[in-house]
Amino acid sequence: MLNNIFDSHGHYTDSAFDSDRDELLKSLPEKGVSKIVTVGSSMEDSYKCVEIAEQYDFVYAACGVHPEAEAETPDDFTAELEKLLGKSPKIRALGEIGLDYHYENYNRERQIKLFTSQLELADSLALPVIVHSRNANEDTMEILRKYRPKGVVHCFSGSAETAKEVISLGMYISFTGVLTFKNAKKAIKALAEVPIDRLMLETDCPYMAPEPFRGQRCDSSMIAKTAEKAAEIKGMSVQEMLDITNLNAHEFFGIK
Repeated sequence: MLNNIFDSHGHYTDSAFDSDRDELLKSLPEKGVSKIVTVGSSMEDSYKCVEIAEQYDFVYAACGVHPEAEAETPDDFTAELEKLLGKSPKIRALGEIGLDYHYENYNRERQIKLFTSQLELADSLALPVIVHSRNANEDTMEILRKYRPKGVVHCFSGSAETAKEVISLGMYISFTGVLTFKNAKKAIKALAEVPIDRLMLETDCPYMAPEPFRGQRCDSSMIAKTAEKAAEIKGMSVQEMLDITNLNAHEFFGIK
């Protein structure tokens, strides 16, 4: 059985897990999962992530405000976020934060303000950041060039050229089950440009289930399928891929 699976980005607070969250999480170590980071998308969600992380030895948390939560987030939220980030040693990153211009009527200026204020907070606390970028590559890269955070661009959807630049900034890149999709040519080209010591794997569960589970609720054990594709691209065994990305995630999140 494959082991050493480190899911660097999941959303176990999601309502998709409400019916069997505890049962599922308790079963994952038996399926080769060694570590999970469950990631916040709003202040309310971040508190829930910490609660989950403190219940399971192998689960950690990231706390932050996603760009889609900008309308519900007060201007002075960083004081509360800073207090939360100091609440538990299980909190290992600030995130997920970034820009998302996918939906109509997005507030570009406010998203940028939320993003940059959280980058500044992470820098002051020496925390790594988890960056979300959708349909906002130009603004995202401009901000990352300015701040140069210790960070990962998660669920990477950019070009091979953008991947090279993210790596040149000293950041990591993480891929989901999208790598296994039939139309994943762009992601595969991007992965080819990522040095193995800057690569992480994730589910973004309950979303982004890899083939052959596409369309189902995703969970951390399914990273094995993403690792298969990544290993094929990088010319190594699946277990080697899982071992290396496990080490990378431990390094990134500062987990001993």
